Amino acid sequence: MRIIPAIDILGGKCVRLTRGDFSTKKVYNDDPLEVAKEMEDNGIRYLHLVDLDGTKSKMIVHYRILEKIASQTSLEIDFGGGIRSYNDLRIAFGSGARQVTAGSIAHSSPALVLEWLSKFGNEKIILGADSKDSKITINGWQKESESDVISYISDYCSKGIKYAICTDVEKDGLLEGPATDLYREIISAVKVDLIASGGISSLDDIIEIKEAGCEGAIIGKAIYEGKIKLKELRDLC
Repeated sequence: MRIIPAIDILGGKCVRLTRGDFSTKKVYNDDPLEVAKEMEDNGIRYLHLVDLDGTKSKMIVHYRILEKIASQTSLEIDFGGGIRSYNDLRIAFGSGARQVTAGSIAHSSPALVLEWLSKFGNEKIILGADSKDSKITINGWQKESESDVISYISDYCSKGIKYAICTDVEKDGLLEGPATDLYREIISAVKVDLIASGGISSLDDIIEIKEAGCEGAIIGKAIYEGKIKLKELRDLC
């Protein structure tokens, strides 16, 4: 299973939110590149980079930070936040992203995302399938749709999607454990490389979702709050 630390960018700084609520913002470092280099120095290979300003603006904002991290580290970056158009996609890949996550746009414009999938291939496009009460959430988790998360992922997988990131919004940032039961349910119903996100607070949580069959684990707040040390993750990489 891939270990994928997260860097969320707001106002150019490395922050964490709770349940996607911008009013809960906590700044951990003014320089995301410094954080990324520390991760690399500890043997981390993958990075989940989120442009929170892009999420609000509905267009990519912090491509320069993406470019800096991609050019000054060897981290393999999946990038999300504000991807709404082919131009956003072009900028993200041109700035060094290895993969791009299609979140809200996958719900509002599925034909466009399938076009990207056809053009770039299923190793490049990740489906963002974040949910609350098993329903897909969109617009930075501010709106709950009527789409069932398992059916949603299944439909996209039938059309060629290989990877999906699933965050249970109710778990995000609380450090109370991941939505392992949901992940088991998805994996048992759909053939997908599922990346778990949200709630991870310990190495035991990581082992639990690995045993559930997840392809990757995105870890954020637990690292910044010192619940999990980067050197401990190095042994799992």
